[in-house]
Amino acid sequence: MELAPSAGDTTPAHHDVIIIGTGFAGLGMAMRLRRDGVEDFVLLERAAELGGTWRDNTYPGCACDVPSHLYSYSFEPNPRWSRMYSGWSEILDYLKGCAHRHGLLPHIRFNAEVVEARWDEEHALWRVRCADGRRFEAPVLVPAMGALSNPAFADIPGRDSFAGPSFHSAHWRHDLPLDGLRVAVIGSGASAVQFLPRIAAGAARVDYYQRTPPWVLPKPDRAIAPAEQERFERQPWRQRLWRFGIYWALESRVLLFLRGPRVMKLLGSLVKKEIARRIDDPALRAKITPGYTPGCKRILIANDYYPALARSNVQVITEPIRGITERGVVGDVEREVDVIIHATGFKVQEGVPPGMFFGRDGLDLGERWAGQGGPQAYLGSCINGFPNLFMLVGPNTGLGHSSMIFMIESQIEFVMQALRALRQGRARSLEVKAEVEAGYNEGLRRRLGRTVWASGCRSWYLNASGRNTALWPGSTFAFRRLTRRFRAEQFHPPSS
Repeated sequence: MELAPSAGDTTPAHHDVIIIGTGFAGLGMAMRLRRDGVEDFVLLERAAELGGTWRDNTYPGCACDVPSHLYSYSFEPNPRWSRMYSGWSEILDYLKGCAHRHGLLPHIRFNAEVVEARWDEEHALWRVRCADGRRFEAPVLVPAMGALSNPAFADIPGRDSFAGPSFHSAHWRHDLPLDGLRVAVIGSGASAVQFLPRIAAGAARVDYYQRTPPWVLPKPDRAIAPAEQERFERQPWRQRLWRFGIYWALESRVLLFLRGPRVMKLLGSLVKKEIARRIDDPALRAKITPGYTPGCKRILIANDYYPALARSNVQVITEPIRGITERGVVGDVEREVDVIIHATGFKVQEGVPPGMFFGRDGLDLGERWAGQGGPQAYLGSCINGFPNLFMLVGPNTGLGHSSMIFMIESQIEFVMQALRALRQGRARSLEVKAEVEAGYNEGLRRRLGRTVWASGCRSWYLNASGRNTALWPGSTFAFRRLTRRFRAEQFHPPSS
């Protein structure tokens, strides 16, 4: 049982490794440490429960858009997935089961929100302070917060003036039944595509404020029969073969994103046919048919989205939102509603806020990234000026075509090699060389400029200056090759 710190107790708890976050990345790192015989580590979790984005996002219809047998750890297969694309609760149960089986719960400090992590050059330690006063120190820091951890809101005048319930989809109000109510939904991304059909079935009216329509493909989902689950459990090779097939089927899609917009036009024509089949009203078809190249924004999958838009109680509103009043949402006219749901995504492009991570000579990571035009790191993990800091799911590690768990495991293996180099070498710290980080990111920018993501649309992949700091411009297999071997010549101790 974890005890709260006593008043005035500022003695830091010392560990070999500090991990921030208990989503797939943080838990995966912890499990890998234990497999390597490292037991003195701590996971700092700001919430009262583990799970990361699958703990926070519990809206109706919330599910992964990557097949479950691939969206899981390679070393922790689950033969009992109930569907091809599992919902949030099943994924959360999977993570809790992994943490229990690997004995991670004693290592987790819940309600431990990190407010500052500062590098101590003299002692070669990261000193971490939490909001409740608890302090920790370790030679190695592994931030594993992920990109989908802090909800974002659109900059709308009067957003806080609405008199009724108003919430972000990542903080769903399960205590608030929506049946019979007038609901405004702001945003048309992945979350809205999943929950809109669920709430439209019972709401009196849904005003769906759509700035840019998404490309939505049919979802090849189905239940996995108990007999099939049992075969996977009795014959693990079947599940490994199934996972292998899914991996390469998804991996082959990367060519669609990397070879430019022309390759995507065929896909766009197929979606337009699906819209025409589902939507009879030509005016509505025009509103929800994208005018940009497929893949420029995230491609979504759903079978019930277009039928939901055709419902008589759903109004697709494309006019700009001028403001929010105490009664409702103002576009060309004010539309009174009972509830407002913000499905406006996450603060992907901000990276980390200023005043949180401080490296050599007090260097502020948030300020540095802001001055550089956005987050950047070597292999999405290592940052010059921040010794012994190894980020997971850092800049340019996101994917448009496959499972992030594959990328996470690649990064974890790279970090493990770095930790072994620290243990075996004479240096107390490792820091990526400035020219290595700069050269790597310059190469990323050149390659990203040739992808479909640079074809001209506005998306959360790009920051305000148009730079893509979110996605990896290649195959997951290529990223694994890059992270397979730790190259000591690319790093140096701060004193060299």
